[in-house]
Amino acid sequence: MTATAPTPATPPRPAVMQDDLEAFTPYLMNRIMARYNRGVETALKELGVSVAQMRALAVLAESGPRTVNELSVLTVIKQSTLSRTLDTMEAAGLIRREAQNGDSRYRRIVMTDAGKQTYRSAWPAMLGMRDTMLAALSGEERATFNDLLLRIFYDIRHHEY
Repeated sequence: MTATAPTPATPPRPAVMQDDLEAFTPYLMNRIMARYNRGVETALKELGVSVAQMRALAVLAESGPRTVNELSVLTVIKQSTLSRTLDTMEAAGLIRREAQNGDSRYRRIVMTDAGKQTYRSAWPAMLGMRDTMLAALSGEERATFNDLLLRIFYDIRHHEY
């Protein structure tokens, strides 16, 4: 007979929380992501990287060079905020802007070797925060949860990527 790990007890809900609000999925997702982002921000700060910079590095590491518009969509960062972030990253030598197809009006953002090293150094902090966030779920539950999120994401997407 195989013993299974006990399921963590659900903490009591705040008395001021309305049942309807806690059952409103977007609200709950926002609360979860706010806590996750706070933890990531703290972990990355120790490494000298901002959350916005790490999002850009992660997208560039995963998908290669991107335009600012593409990067804005994939990082979920407003273009004006992202442009300032990219300025800082370029000054730090983490990225460079290259003319796309020889046209200097269109630039692709390319991660430098220093950016790749920064990404490799900071990524374990991201994985650690993910594991903290999902600690109450088994491996199978994590996979199911991710599959469900992907279904929702692809159903409501507004961009091709």
